[in-house]
Amino acid sequence: MQDVATRAGVSAKTVSRVFNDDPHVTEDTRQRVQSAMRELKYVPNMLARTFREGKSAVIGIAVPDVADPFFAAVTKGIELAAREHDMAIVVTSLGDNPSLEQSIIEATVRRQIDGLIIAPIAADQSYLARWQDSFPIVFIDRVPTKLNADYFVEDDFGGAFEATQHLISHGHRRIAIVGDSPDVPTTRLRLEGYRAALDDAGLEIDEDLIVLGSRDADAAAQVCRTLLALSDAPTAIFSSNARFSTGVFPALQALKRSDIALISFGDFPMADVLQPSVSVIDQNPRQVGRIAAERILARIATPDKRFRRKNVIPVRLIERQSCQPAGAVLASSVAV
Repeated sequence: MQDVATRAGVSAKTVSRVFNDDPHVTEDTRQRVQSAMRELKYVPNMLARTFREGKSAVIGIAVPDVADPFFAAVTKGIELAAREHDMAIVVTSLGDNPSLEQSIIEATVRRQIDGLIIAPIAADQSYLARWQDSFPIVFIDRVPTKLNADYFVEDDFGGAFEATQHLISHGHRRIAIVGDSPDVPTTRLRLEGYRAALDDAGLEIDEDLIVLGSRDADAAAQVCRTLLALSDAPTAIFSSNARFSTGVFPALQALKRSDIALISFGDFPMADVLQPSVSVIDQNPRQVGRIAAERILARIATPDKRFRRKNVIPVRLIERQSCQPAGAVLASSVAV
């Protein structure tokens, strides 16, 4: 720290203030100190710092919605990994307004975190560049934009392709997709996988069966009811995330439509014990969280080591009762 202070022409205390993102440091001083840090390849030992100060190191977690089944499980995976290393976590929801992401993250950073795991909602994460020299940042579920950083994402395209292909192999030709806004990267990739599977099978893509933009489970339930009211209604539904699946399934039950097949991208609580049990594309969210936390820890412990930044995590289809062959379902009128 003293070497950095000498190079920048400031005191060691000023270097510490820059490292801790003190808002009272002038921009000129901040830039001189950060430039000296880069030139000297200075990386503070954050774990040593926190232990010296008598407090636990903290991993910040920022996800769109902590109540979402996927992100709740991811957070649990991070928490378990952090606990094994005597670290704490602080969790915040980003919501669904991209313009608020930066202010929410900056508020989280001011809590003196030692690493950040984020599933972004905005179209630009360049604002995080100023903190990359201070602590490791790992992205999950969605690729960062305008920032070079570690990220772990699921195979959204491949999982959607497999789910749709599976429904096609069971005789379904009218397959609807229900999802979030296509502006969300994961939804966009899952839509591409859905389209690719239909195209690969030589099936016409009916835009009436593509209904995106739902914000919650209730909206997804209403979409389900609207789809089934079509004159040429779908025989199967691909729900592009677990949150919407928790709206689609009860809607089908309420309508007594046991003849409609369902696959959810993402498992959710009770999906395996419902009647019928729901087939899912399993993302293994706890493992996603653990992997992200382990990368944070590795970055802290070995700051000079090179890591692969781009990481795509495979997903797998878990077939349950909700994907019986279309002909057999309609003929016997049993739960699908």
